[in-house]
Amino acid sequence: MPDVHDSEREGRPVAGSLAHRIDHLFKAIQPKGREYSYDEVARGCEALTSGTFSKTYVWQLRTGQRDNPTKRHLEALSAFFGVPVAYFFDDAVVEDVNAQLALVLALRDADVRDIALRAVHLDGAGRRSLARIVTEISRLQRPQSDGVER
Repeated sequence: MPDVHDSEREGRPVAGSLAHRIDHLFKAIQPKGREYSYDEVARGCEALTSGTFSKTYVWQLRTGQRDNPTKRHLEALSAFFGVPVAYFFDDAVVEDVNAQLALVLALRDADVRDIALRAVHLDGAGRRSLARIVTEISRLQRPQSDGVER
């Protein structure tokens, strides 16, 4: 039976692991419209601390090759990505941060942003109606598991 780290060694971090959380930050936080390079993260983390931080070490953390960083390294990564240090070990914080990141990612889409901005000007009843409409459209567009079109 493979151990829990086999998928990390293959480049796919195990859900809930430190590597998975770091990988998610790389994928979700892309202010330049692309993932940060390992070098950019290492240089950014170095600038935030008084110690060294290599791009190889960042890669090792992201892929699960290393999984026991120092407090200083976690603080640097959290500062660089703009998340609380607890993101790396507290599941409740992960849920909160990931929900915020999902909203930010959704708002990058011009159509989603346009709908959200228009909804701001609606009263409570209008927003509830819009939410029902979006929910119904989402339900209609969801792939049906039974093969029956609705």
